[in-house]
Amino acid sequence: MKLGIDLGSSTAKVVVLNDKNILEFKKYERHNGKVKETILNTLSALIEKYPNTQFKILMTGSAGMGLASRVNLPFEQEVIALTKAIRTFYPEVATFIELGGEDAKIVLFRKGASPEMKMNGQCAGGTGSFIDQMATLLNIDLKTLNDLAEKSTKKLYIASRCGVFAKTDVQALLNKGENKADIARAVFLAVANQTITTLLAGAEIRSKILFAGGPLTFLPQLRKAFIETLKMPENEFIIPRNSEVLVAVGAAVDAENRGKTLTLEQL
Repeated sequence: MKLGIDLGSSTAKVVVLNDKNILEFKKYERHNGKVKETILNTLSALIEKYPNTQFKILMTGSAGMGLASRVNLPFEQEVIALTKAIRTFYPEVATFIELGGEDAKIVLFRKGASPEMKMNGQCAGGTGSFIDQMATLLNIDLKTLNDLAEKSTKKLYIASRCGVFAKTDVQALLNKGENKADIARAVFLAVANQTITTLLAGAEIRSKILFAGGPLTFLPQLRKAFIETLKMPENEFIIPRNSEVLVAVGAAVDAENRGKTLTLEQL
């Protein structure tokens, strides 16, 4: 059995794969800053499901490095883990785009060459936390933000590089009496534009294009904004099953080679 743990800036993801790389268990939840408590609760549930079972374990994620060091588990950078998952399960993919809570990643696969990995810095605009901030400003939850964007009939623009500037733009649009549905769509378009402009920097993006990460999994209108911004046919994009935990899946796959073998009781 293989266990992949992805601890991000806002969510914890845990998956179990069997020896045939079939997903047997997954858990995705916000940790609200309580990373250790969240992961311990999940591992306690796994102990009940898999008592005295040996796992090959590998950890990844922006909040995982320190914890991995403290509990003496091997750690893998999240872009490498995600690349491993895509090369294993989706070899037809030429590009992947993944949004996390405080970072965004694009990897370009080229025949005969190493993948070109692009990742923004933490706390940059155009990420999951940016979307959270905009939803809070509009006094709505993320599902409502998505539902509103679906009803939009007008294209508006806001800044996305800086949350402060974006809040100013959104407040100005509200003061002008613009429809919240159009503002919600503008939020998603800002994220797509920021990610593509900053990370691609003129590089060619080719299909198939795979979406991963919580925001792109749970917000269909965000995916639509990326498709609209890239100006490519919708059938060139893939939203895979379990895309919200795909980084953890990659860690579990690579645990076969790099993981530490032990039971959960030994952690």
